[in-house]
Amino acid sequence: MKKMIVASSSAILGSGYLEYLLPTLKLHFKNVKTLTFIPYARPSGISYDVYTSIVKKAFGQIDINVKGLHKFKDYKEALLQSEGIFVGGGNTFELVNQLYKKDILSILKLAINNGVPFLSTSAGSNICGINMMNTNDMPVVNPPSFKTLGCIPFNVNTHYIEPLVEAENSTETKDRAFLKRHLLKGRETKIKEFHFYNKTPVLALREGSWLYVEGDKITLQGDYKAKLFRSKVKPIEIESGLEILIK
Repeated sequence: MKKMIVASSSAILGSGYLEYLLPTLKLHFKNVKTLTFIPYARPSGISYDVYTSIVKKAFGQIDINVKGLHKFKDYKEALLQSEGIFVGGGNTFELVNQLYKKDILSILKLAINNGVPFLSTSAGSNICGINMMNTNDMPVVNPPSFKTLGCIPFNVNTHYIEPLVEAENSTETKDRAFLKRHLLKGRETKIKEFHFYNKTPVLALREGSWLYVEGDKITLQGDYKAKLFRSKVKPIEIESGLEILIK
């Protein structure tokens, strides 16, 4: 049975790496002594070792050791034998590219389906859905396919932000107000554009929010609502604590 935490981000404003999630992670990984970390998204191009050291420091606060997948000789066996797995954020294109290059995407899905406790943030969460086509990242590499884990029946758009409603009635100059509206409405516009060509539902996760997946049940957690976009249907807001149901 799947046991997943699919988070929008690894940190929120004013807190350290994974700090806001640590109480939840302590319970989620309660039987885990050593966590396997997949560092392939490598934010800003940092090395796997440096990235792993950041994760190790965070999990050390809840007495869990961390070992990067890149340190294992047999990646597939390492995933299947893992006590717990974390896929970190960074660049989704590079993450997916490496998973295909190492031929471990299907093995990662198998480990998750077998019940290995799993955590993802940002780019790592982008790969939990049907495909990676709702990432916010630059296409720095060209993966063989956009198809990803499919562990949840929709795509995820992380770091979601809303337009500034107050800009409509702003006392600022017309040009400045227009610029604010143009920049911040881009995300919703892009998701709607996606649905002009695709039917896959998209759940937009705000910072500080995450999905808790237990088997086939998916529940929104955190302090904020999420926004569900579907083709030819008006987007709806989902309250924290509610189950995500795709009809």
